[in-house]
Amino acid sequence: MGKRKKIVPLAAVSALALFLAACGGGGSSSGGGQQQNSDAAANMEGRGPITYVQGKDNSNVVAPMIAKWNAMRPNEKVTFKEQSDNADQQRDDLVKNFQVKNPNYDVVSVDVVWTAEFAAKGWLQPLKDSLALDTSKMIPSTVKAATYNNTLFAAPQSSDGGILWYRKDLVPTPPKTWDEMMGMCSVAKKNNIGCYAGQFAKYEGLTVNTAEAINSAGGKILDDQGKPAVNSPEAQQGLQNLADAYKNGNIPKEAITFQEEQSRAAFQDGKLLFLRNWPYVYNLLKGQGSKVADKFGMAPLPGKDGTGASALGGHSSAISVYSKNKATAKDFLTFVTSEEQQRAFAVNGSLAPVLASLYSDAATVKELPYLPVLKTSIDNAVPRPVTPFYPAVTKAIQDNAYAAIKGEKDVNTALDDMNKALTAATAGSQ
Repeated sequence: MGKRKKIVPLAAVSALALFLAACGGGGSSSGGGQQQNSDAAANMEGRGPITYVQGKDNSNVVAPMIAKWNAMRPNEKVTFKEQSDNADQQRDDLVKNFQVKNPNYDVVSVDVVWTAEFAAKGWLQPLKDSLALDTSKMIPSTVKAATYNNTLFAAPQSSDGGILWYRKDLVPTPPKTWDEMMGMCSVAKKNNIGCYAGQFAKYEGLTVNTAEAINSAGGKILDDQGKPAVNSPEAQQGLQNLADAYKNGNIPKEAITFQEEQSRAAFQDGKLLFLRNWPYVYNLLKGQGSKVADKFGMAPLPGKDGTGASALGGHSSAISVYSKNKATAKDFLTFVTSEEQQRAFAVNGSLAPVLASLYSDAATVKELPYLPVLKTSIDNAVPRPVTPFYPAVTKAIQDNAYAAIKGEKDVNTALDDMNKALTAATAGSQ
């Protein structure tokens, strides 16, 4: 899915999470085909100006990056095509331009859950042969997320993992398990604030939170063969945890409308004891006007018996098969994934690096103290289902999890319905 002024000195910043992941309706993917193979084989040595397409650069990390590139490569300048900050609209824009074979969408930012779909449809350039990218220093899970059918189709640009943000002034030691966290909700009631929130509106964030709840309870959404696996006691327990917490008020009623920014704002305004969110919120929680600037801590997500399973997030940069200047585009991917640029993304934008070395780099950790926690989150992360039919899969999860949390369906019925919808989705049905 997907984000920043410098942390030191801190500045007031109004940012949305660019790593909000993709959401959309069902649909089947198209196969390769001779035309797609022809497009992928064309313009391999092309050089010249290119366009980079990404969601809104609220934190101003993209503009400085492109300015630096353009100063070094005046004959191969990059133009930034800025999309909206809404993930659904970003995906729809990419799909529309791929479908008309727009050659001006040279390099595009893709959420980790879009890669398989876009690659299966023949829209992304395989990064092999003359376009091969060195991934040896990257976190393996980020490379896996950018790979489809054993071929790399995108350059990992930023990773992500869910973090538990908590009020360390009220709870000095963070909870290690879900039950322990729920037991601490009495502290929230005593202080007249909400206990726990994540992202529970009916959009991709709900898929993330549902997947984390199920995986952290020991369940799975799809098994190792890609078949639905939500009809299990562990999956039932995971979704039941969310439904029970919403019913008894440990998850505030308004949280059913929360996306990333609404939940971040509630915690930042001192209205929550615990928040599940991405690392991007660090800059904002420390910023001017935050009521919790010196009162929050960070911990791995709680699970059944210890550290929970975060959903792997992040974005990659991919070359469109319709680009005329693929050699320049490949050099741009190398630039984006360089250590210098990865450090700039992390320090200036709170983006999780894809280079493993930066998580133990003393200077970087000093500016971003949550990095060790984030590394634990990423190391324990479970990818959302990798499938060309992801839009239909995520809709099946969202529709039924939302109904279960709101109490419109009991959890067992919701999981039965989810299982049926997942079966149809993974078969490529509408």
